[in-house]
Amino acid sequence: MSKLTKVLIANRGEIAVRVARACTDAGIASVAVYADDDRDALHVRVADEAYSLGGVTAAETYLDMHKLISVAHRAGADAVHPGYGFLSESAGFAQAVIDAGLIWIGPPPSAIRALGDKVSARQVAAKVGAPLAAGTSEPVTSAEEIEAFADTHGLPVVIKAAFGGGGRGLKVVEHREDIPDLFDLAVREATADFGRGECFVEQYLDKPRHIETQCLADYHGNVVVVSTRDCSLQRRHQKLVEEAPAPFITQEQHDELVRASTAILREAGYVGAGTCEFLLTRDGVISFLEVNTRLQVEHPVSEEVCGIDLVREQFRIAAGEQLGYTTVEPKGHAFEFRLYAEDPANFVPTPGTLTTLRLPGGPGVRLDFGYTTGDTVPSMFDSMLGKIIVWGVDRAQALARARRALAEISVVGVPTGLPFHQAVVNAADFAAEDGKFGVHTRWIDTDFADTLKSLSVGDQTTATSDTSTSQPGRVVVEVGGKRLEIVIPSNLGALFPPRNTAPTPRTPRTPTAQVAPKRGGGTVTAPMQGVVVKVATEAGSSVAEGDLIVVIEAMKMEQSVFAPAAGTVSGLTLEPGDRVTSGQVICTIR
Repeated sequence: MSKLTKVLIANRGEIAVRVARACTDAGIASVAVYADDDRDALHVRVADEAYSLGGVTAAETYLDMHKLISVAHRAGADAVHPGYGFLSESAGFAQAVIDAGLIWIGPPPSAIRALGDKVSARQVAAKVGAPLAAGTSEPVTSAEEIEAFADTHGLPVVIKAAFGGGGRGLKVVEHREDIPDLFDLAVREATADFGRGECFVEQYLDKPRHIETQCLADYHGNVVVVSTRDCSLQRRHQKLVEEAPAPFITQEQHDELVRASTAILREAGYVGAGTCEFLLTRDGVISFLEVNTRLQVEHPVSEEVCGIDLVREQFRIAAGEQLGYTTVEPKGHAFEFRLYAEDPANFVPTPGTLTTLRLPGGPGVRLDFGYTTGDTVPSMFDSMLGKIIVWGVDRAQALARARRALAEISVVGVPTGLPFHQAVVNAADFAAEDGKFGVHTRWIDTDFADTLKSLSVGDQTTATSDTSTSQPGRVVVEVGGKRLEIVIPSNLGALFPPRNTAPTPRTPRTPTAQVAPKRGGGTVTAPMQGVVVKVATEAGSSVAEGDLIVVIEAMKMEQSVFAPAAGTVSGLTLEPGDRVTSGQVICTIR
């Protein structure tokens, strides 16, 4: 293979910013791509070049393989970095990139197929003797198969998308009668997000921790576990806080995690950066979960404790270089806090404009963000603004720095999960000052539930300035689909007389944090801005209180809307694919 000279980044947001900066550090040119709503996004401004993908939705833009490869050729790129999400774990996209004569910065398509499919990944893990919980050996095709599995192994069980991650297509079943609906929802989410709806079923372990290993593998057969991580703080199976190395595990458990991870990746012929994920029960039992065949959102905590730039290692591996080391000794401790545009009390996404984004600094603080003050968080994509990463010589110092950093943040314009993070770092179960680490994957929904309900968005939604992101003397245009910034003289306006028309007043956007339809009345309203993915009834139909009316999706999260009272549905005209705004009347119940 040859040295990389120009990389197309097939992604958006903070990971696209992260990769573009790594390109600059490595002396490699970067090419950004963007959907219509991302025309002036930070990742577009940071990259050396940027090209329009001509569309609004993910399917029209960041999931369109043909458009992405076409831009790569047009820009003269010789490699493609997929980031995470979107097509990062698509064996088809990896193969298409290679077939187009470009370098794929990721694992071989064969390894993605073997490990990206959670069913075949379990088969690989079983072959090398990795610890496994009970699960189906093949994808299930009906709710009846799940019911049979539950009858054999007991409840709860978990339905998982065979292709995917981030909690999408993953549903925990606690009651047998919920199996058909949850199976349907898991398949629909998996199909929408990953293009394939296959799901399998696994025994659900009670209150486990989520432990994973950050791994690197080169084309010369070297496989290295860079660090362990704990990612147990999750909501709806999506991680919110991560730390490295994983605390409070024994040396024997650490050694088993390293052994199993190395064996799985070698068996699959893996190359590149990847993560092996496991569950660790309260009685010390380890169970293999899955392999993420890409860079993880939480990779910075491993970088901070190991001193390794994982994105630049991806570049080196893709160029055919050897890793040059067999072990890595972590130093210190690091936390990562994901900051989303969402209501902290219920995690409902809240798109809008950031009128103020003031971030912390000081010793041990790193910021990986995809937005700045004045940027708008669109409703069509993931709601993560960025990540606060904090390092210390040990866990106690890192936690103290985290409290300080989180106290310094100020966000105005959209609600965020900041109050959640500020509460978590002071929770006894998480701080574990007595050595008793009480966090598990459902801790937020159980032990922390009462605290969660009390969280307030505070003044985060108060817009204090104009939402325009334009800058004096700077005009953004597209020429043949390529984004260009043109600097004009500051006095250019004086050359053109003003029109005799009054300016249209601008009103700053103030997003609504409403999360449930009105109860006790007959009006059903949209809880958030998004796209209708399911309509469960129709005008003229009779419904009972609590019956499902529609399902709305925004920022990779589905929100069900229910009937506030029994009666007859009136005025329901929505269809799947229609877009709604927060507070919009969906129908009335008469």
